[in-house]
Amino acid sequence: MRRLLRDTSLVLIISGVLLLADAGVTLLWQEPLTAVIALIERGQIDKRFLSYSQAPLSAVDRKALAALHTVNARVTYLARQERRAVKTGDAIGTMSIPRISANYTVVQGTDTTSLQKGPGHYPETAFPGMGQTVAIAGHRTTYLAPFRHLDSVKPGDQIVLTMRYARFTYRVELSKIVNPTAWWVTRNVGYERLVLSACNPLYSAAQRIVVFARLIGIEPLGPGLL
Repeated sequence: MRRLLRDTSLVLIISGVLLLADAGVTLLWQEPLTAVIALIERGQIDKRFLSYSQAPLSAVDRKALAALHTVNARVTYLARQERRAVKTGDAIGTMSIPRISANYTVVQGTDTTSLQKGPGHYPETAFPGMGQTVAIAGHRTTYLAPFRHLDSVKPGDQIVLTMRYARFTYRVELSKIVNPTAWWVTRNVGYERLVLSACNPLYSAAQRIVVFARLIGIEPLGPGLL
């Protein structure tokens, strides 16, 4: 009986230490278990649409591009084609936010599974290059917490989205705390802007923190070049 009690006490102590360690790591960094899950999920992302060598354009697309004589027209065409071709969970590009040292692959979709892989593009919004609102969501405390420090992004900071057809640079204009139902943040506003959103405050879904950035530069890549 004494041995049983001793062993039980030891198990409880170890369990308590592990729970405290998990809480401490989550507070200081991110939730460790979901971080492992995210690493596994990221390894399974379909990255075909990050390169034209893996998912080449069709003959119809190449012919249509040949008839376009401006860079903007070609980039817009490719953005629309890409939006039609990708499926939920596919990688669509990469995002860099120098202010918070964030570099992540962006996937299509904001469902639970897609957001486990990284920042997710709202399918109902435009792709970069279409001249409309591009909206992306990400976690702050779980699944590698890509947007954990989104609150540190300031007006004037740059955010770079690299698609396989062009590289887009956006300049942050403002950030705002809104209700979870504030879908107006994804509406089109007459120019191309990038909207990043995440739960707020940390460890809560009571609000959303939203960063708004305006397009300031396009560098065509691949078929986007003339």
